[in-house]
Amino acid sequence: MTDSHTYTAILSQGRIEKNYWKDLWRYRELFYFLAWRDILVRYKQTVIGIAWSVIRPVLTMIVFTLIFGRLAKLPSDGVPYPIMVYAALLPWQFFANSLSEASNSLIDNANMLTKVYFPRLVVPASSVITGLVDFFISFVILGLIMLWYGFAPGWRMFSLPLFLLLAFSTSFGFSLWLAALNVKYRDFRYVIPFIVQFGLYVSPVGFTSVLCRRSGDCSTP
Repeated sequence: MTDSHTYTAILSQGRIEKNYWKDLWRYRELFYFLAWRDILVRYKQTVIGIAWSVIRPVLTMIVFTLIFGRLAKLPSDGVPYPIMVYAALLPWQFFANSLSEASNSLIDNANMLTKVYFPRLVVPASSVITGLVDFFISFVILGLIMLWYGFAPGWRMFSLPLFLLLAFSTSFGFSLWLAALNVKYRDFRYVIPFIVQFGLYVSPVGFTSVLCRRSGDCSTP
């Protein structure tokens, strides 16, 4: 340690875990910079900019509503079908975007990683945080859709932070695993988009996970 602003990092085998967490705190400004850079780069040189974070879920909501709601006539448990689909798309979009961006983050920042030391956990973590910006922007549109249909959410709305935390921890955990595999096996760069697309259709995003009979009695399958 030379002074209050600079220090020397010594990398050696068998370092205890708390030293790594101390390094994460010391490099918090780098974390903020990378997150802000990813936000700016994502929509750089685009015509409509950050509006893409709204257009994608809205178009997906329209397609799912037409296919599952109008053609297949699947139940929505008393909720307007567009609201049900859009509410399910928000956490899924956050999970999918975070997983895709963070899993490729180490490769995309390879030049920086090979030149200077900093905790590698900062790179995928900043990519996951970037997905929160799209989530909150799209969440405002959900509120507007609810106003359009005159739908008031119930007490379950208060559990949103818990599910958001669950989506964050799940995407971050899988991203760390896939980011490491992606460095060694570049095939994962092509596998991850397939997994994300496949998961969208097999998970209850475009349809409800509760089966409601005509009598009004609902039960989970």
